[in-house]
Amino acid sequence: MLSPFARYGFWLAVICAVAAPLSGIGYRFGWWSLGVAFGLLRWAAYGAIAATLVALVGAVATRPGTGRRGFALSLAAVLIGVATFGGPAMMLKRAQKVPPIHDITTDTDNPPEFVAVLPLRAGAANTATYGGAEVATQQRVAYPRVVPLTLSVSPDVAFARALGEARAMGWDIVAAVPGQGRIEATDTTLLFGFKDDVVIRVAPAAGGSRVDVRSESRVGRSDIGTNARRVETFLDRLAKASGAPASKG
Repeated sequence: MLSPFARYGFWLAVICAVAAPLSGIGYRFGWWSLGVAFGLLRWAAYGAIAATLVALVGAVATRPGTGRRGFALSLAAVLIGVATFGGPAMMLKRAQKVPPIHDITTDTDNPPEFVAVLPLRAGAANTATYGGAEVATQQRVAYPRVVPLTLSVSPDVAFARALGEARAMGWDIVAAVPGQGRIEATDTTLLFGFKDDVVIRVAPAAGGSRVDVRSESRVGRSDIGTNARRVETFLDRLAKASGAPASKG
């Protein structure tokens, strides 16, 4: 006879594994609010922990040599349960390590300004106005690698390469104004579909050009480091694709 611990642990793990991504998908398509989505994700994680514990009991009760059925099913439930609550646990761990900010820029003294995306941000929870010295201080401590990129190529060449890399990263280009050295784009996160806006500023500099980037979330107090990773990834790609010596800072 199949162990009830194995059976119930497995099905609870499967239900939670489906509910976790469904929380974000439902929010993205407007089926429910962000509060409901986070609540569903939280309870999916709690349920996955419970499923894992139940499945562990089942694994012990049906281990080889006992003559009981359900050991493989119990192990499958443990793996599914751990994978399901592991994602939210990692997000929580990252959130505890980074400051609760959502606006990241390589130039905290004179951040690149959003222009073309402002109509798209109408009604957004987060304002496009930079948070000032308090945000800048937190950013410098948490993300010391977020600094301007200097390229030994002309601003026109740097602009073209920056635009190419923005497109290669899958961003939706909102504006590209070579005369102002300004590129604006929107990046959409995979699961929840959060909209984060990016503005790139290319300006003349000694021996070439300087590239500054700003990335800001439309919703959420903390971005769990997403904007900083986006800026760093973009600048690293641009430096590699520049075809010329590049430096940060």
